[in-house]
Amino acid sequence: MTPFGKFFLPGPTEVRQDILDTMSRPMISHRGSEIQAIQSRIDEELQRVFRTTQPVFTVTSSATGLMEGGVRNAVRSRLLCLVNGAFSKRFHKAAVNSGIACDKLEVEYGHVHTPDMLAAALTRDHYDTVSVVHSETSTGVLNPIRELAAVAHASGDVVMVIDTVSSMAAAPIECDAWGLDYVLTGSQKALALPPGLSFATANERIMERAAASGSRGLYFDLTEIHESWKKHQSPNTPAVSLLYALDAQLQHIAREGMEARWARHSAMATRTAAWVDGQRQKGRDVRVFAPEGYRSPAVTCISAPPGQTGPQIVSAMKEKGFVITAGYGDLKDAMFRIGHMGEHTVAELDVLLEALDEVLAA
Repeated sequence: MTPFGKFFLPGPTEVRQDILDTMSRPMISHRGSEIQAIQSRIDEELQRVFRTTQPVFTVTSSATGLMEGGVRNAVRSRLLCLVNGAFSKRFHKAAVNSGIACDKLEVEYGHVHTPDMLAAALTRDHYDTVSVVHSETSTGVLNPIRELAAVAHASGDVVMVIDTVSSMAAAPIECDAWGLDYVLTGSQKALALPPGLSFATANERIMERAAASGSRGLYFDLTEIHESWKKHQSPNTPAVSLLYALDAQLQHIAREGMEARWARHSAMATRTAAWVDGQRQKGRDVRVFAPEGYRSPAVTCISAPPGQTGPQIVSAMKEKGFVITAGYGDLKDAMFRIGHMGEHTVAELDVLLEALDEVLAA
C-alpha cells in the first residue's frame, strides 16, 4: 500500500485512513431516525462549505450526473456551453444527449473565458442558461465564475450552471455572496472523500425552472430531491457507507476552517508554480499550462520537456513511489498533472517535487 502523501492524482485524491475506517460501520435503515440525524449534520456543514443558506443536496452519483441534472432542470430553451477543456465539453454532450438546444463558446485549451467574451456571445444570440467549469481539471485553468455570473445576470433572465468539481473546498467560492445559481461538485477531489457522492446547491431561480421543466427526468429531478432534503433524506437509496465518511470528513473540514483550507491549497499551487520557474532556471523547457492569475489551486498541469512525454514522467515517478498522471485526452503526451488537493500539505508536496526534479534531470 502506498503511504499517505505519495498519491497526487487530480482526483480521486487521497483519503485519510480514519475517514476510510468510518465506512466499515454496519448498515442502517436509509429511512430511519439515525440516518436523518447524520444527514441533518451533513446538510448543515455542506452549507458552510458552499457558503450558502440555500439547501445543498447530496446525491449518490458521480458529479457528471448533477451536470446533466443541472442542464435538464435549468434550461428553458437554449444553453450556451463555455468550453475550454475536456470536462467543460461534458455539459455540451449532456445537453445534446438530452435533446436540449445548445451552442459552444469555445476557446483554446489553456485559456480562460473572459466576461467580455460572454457578454458578446449573449448579445449575439438568445440563451437562457450558461454552463461553465470553474476549475478545468484537464488544463489547470480557473475560470472567473464570479465575474461571468455577473455578466450573465446583467444580460437578463439568464442563469449559470457551474461545475466546481476540482475547486470546491480548494478555491474561494461564495455561492450566496456571488449570486451563483447552480453549483455542483463531487466527493473525490478537494473534499478528500472516496468517489461516489455528488453535491449541488440551487437557488430559487433554478428551482422555479425545475418545477416548470418537462425534461428534468427522474433520478436528478431537483424538485423531488428538494422534498426529500426537507426531511434530511434522499429520494433514492443512498450510499450509506459514504455518508458515514462524509459526515466525519465535514467535521474535519469545519475544524480546519474554509479560509485556512483555501489558503493551504493556494500555497501548494504557488509552490508548484515556483518549482516550475526553478526548473526553467535550470534550463529545462517546462511551463505551467494555465496563465498566471487563472490557475487552479487544486491541480497544476505542466508541459513535458522535449524528449520526455507525460506517460514517461508518470512511469518514472511511479518507480519512485509517487502517483501523478499524464495530460488528459489529446494532451496526454504533452503534459503531466499534479493534484495538490484534499488533505495534502506543502511539506508533502516538496517531497514529490524533489523526486520529480530527479526524473526530469535523468
